[in-house]
Amino acid sequence: MKLFAPKQIWEWMYKKGVNTFAPMSNLPIGIRENLEQNYCIDHGFVQHDVTSKLDETRKFLISYKKPNEVIETVFIPEPSRGTQCISSQIGCSLSCTFCHTGTQKLIRNLTASEIVGQYMILASRLNEFPFTPNHQRKISNMVFMGQGEPLYNYRNVSKAIQILTDPRGIALPKARITVSTSGVVPAIEKIPTELGVSLAISLHAVSDDIRDKIVPLNKTWPIKELMNACRNFVHLADEKTKRITFEYVMLDGVNDSLADARELSRMLKELPAHVNLIPFNPWPGSTYKCTPEARLQQFVDIVNEGGTKATIRRPRGRDIFAACGQLKSNVLSKAQR
Repeated sequence: MKLFAPKQIWEWMYKKGVNTFAPMSNLPIGIRENLEQNYCIDHGFVQHDVTSKLDETRKFLISYKKPNEVIETVFIPEPSRGTQCISSQIGCSLSCTFCHTGTQKLIRNLTASEIVGQYMILASRLNEFPFTPNHQRKISNMVFMGQGEPLYNYRNVSKAIQILTDPRGIALPKARITVSTSGVVPAIEKIPTELGVSLAISLHAVSDDIRDKIVPLNKTWPIKELMNACRNFVHLADEKTKRITFEYVMLDGVNDSLADARELSRMLKELPAHVNLIPFNPWPGSTYKCTPEARLQQFVDIVNEGGTKATIRRPRGRDIFAACGQLKSNVLSKAQR
């Protein structure tokens, strides 16, 4: 294959979105025939594609070679942006007690091509391709906040981000990509120096005794170590990516007292931070309840008054099981029955 061919194939795949070799008209026909005979462009099989009637959130189930190899990706449209939530693993090993994905055992890491494939499937179905100089992206933001712990699949997530941000192809701005972690401390400092993207922390508690119970990873890297890693991240990150998002699911009677709100505000006061307070989205078998609305509002007011920006992130796509892992479990349980 001539040296110019890889560049042309790359542009056909990631600028024009083609998934076969025959349309690659600026390649010699012999090369195209050879590619068709020996290779395929496979982003995964779309098992389900459902759109919420409530808020137009769109969720995909994508399957791979084996029956249990199923992941979810979600598209959240808003007036000023469109965000895709990306999975990094099939299942999860962290067993966070409030997260439905935690009930699904870890099958394996996703490859870089499977991670990028989630974007390619959604972009194709939204008619994003081909990209033009003045193209207004429907998918403007990306968060690695789906199934799995991204920093436990660092090599493939890193490679996928390189592909997604390559200026010769998809060219997503790095500042528009966020990697969310439950607190894999040793890898957090790699994010600003090697990936150059934004950071989100799944915090969910302000004391080790509570966080040990609901986010078991805290037993390995407790809150003090996690907050030190966050301060180091801010020191290393550039201006566009140094603000950290802290995710905090509100669990009635567990982590939602007004004292918790004051401690959260104190913990984050010296950081460029934004807190997303997430009302718990119940799922079958869960033992938690959502914080009452009045206390939820008091909580967010206390954090804001303490100097840290906090907002309530309302659940999306409840009618299509849009919370992590819910649609997958619902579909697989029906199939087993």
